[in-house]
Amino acid sequence: MSNMTGNKKKAPKSSSNGMRILKQMSYNRLAMLGAFILLIEVVLALLAPVIAPHNYASIDIAVAMQGPSLTYPLGTDDMGRDILSRLLYGARYSIGMGILAVSFGMFFGCIVGSIAGFYGGKVDNIIMRILDVIQSLPSMVLVIVLSAVLGAGFFNTILALSIGGIPANARLLRAQMFKVRENEYMEAAVSINCSKIRIIVKHLLPNSISPMIVSATMGVASMIVAAAGLSFLGLGVQPPAPEWGAMLSSSRQFIRTSPHMVIFPGLAIGITVLALNLMGDGLRDALDPKLKR
Repeated sequence: MSNMTGNKKKAPKSSSNGMRILKQMSYNRLAMLGAFILLIEVVLALLAPVIAPHNYASIDIAVAMQGPSLTYPLGTDDMGRDILSRLLYGARYSIGMGILAVSFGMFFGCIVGSIAGFYGGKVDNIIMRILDVIQSLPSMVLVIVLSAVLGAGFFNTILALSIGGIPANARLLRAQMFKVRENEYMEAAVSINCSKIRIIVKHLLPNSISPMIVSATMGVASMIVAAAGLSFLGLGVQPPAPEWGAMLSSSRQFIRTSPHMVIFPGLAIGITVLALNLMGDGLRDALDPKLKR
């Protein structure tokens, strides 16, 4: 009997935590709605080559600025390109930039925040003062300056956005690490001579990263808006790439004569940001120990 008990395999802790979070989120209908909308958008973006009714780059001046119709469900732009097809392909740029920029910002923010949170003292003071200098500039101004220096383009825009997000991620992780450092299992890890890297990777990070996950979910929405803003200003992804912000920028002069050219890209951005914010709220509630069911 004891052998049978001893041979029972326990489910991995990370797996059980993941299932608990998903179960907790399932109680929040708005969060599930946001996740569903985002999933649909991602699937549509991936299937764009198959389901797009027209070539997104195909120009036909004869049908320029037409309103929604059976042939062009969302109308055409000033070059006669199908807006629906461009929105489907544009989701790859906008959502992709948001996710990649947040991922890079989190990665480097984790490195900086881990060093500051683990060592403290002079190391922490030096790092925090550098972050203070970076954060003394308004975030959008910093991103615009970086984008202007790096130049327009998909990867340069991601780099500019991710650099702007490093300080906030680093500060969030550092603050959480200071709390985790006081726990008894940290003292136990030190007492058995665990290496500093192992303590950070195995003990500090896993128990400190939850707030960053919530922040990242909502940060994707902010990055999508920021990327659209850069494209609108001519510093982000440039036409003819069908990025949503670039579509808004190129169509703003036709807002009175052909409002559909502005409305549909604006709705795409708005719906995506709303879905991510709803999902982020649900994830925050799921990760809050006080709200466990």
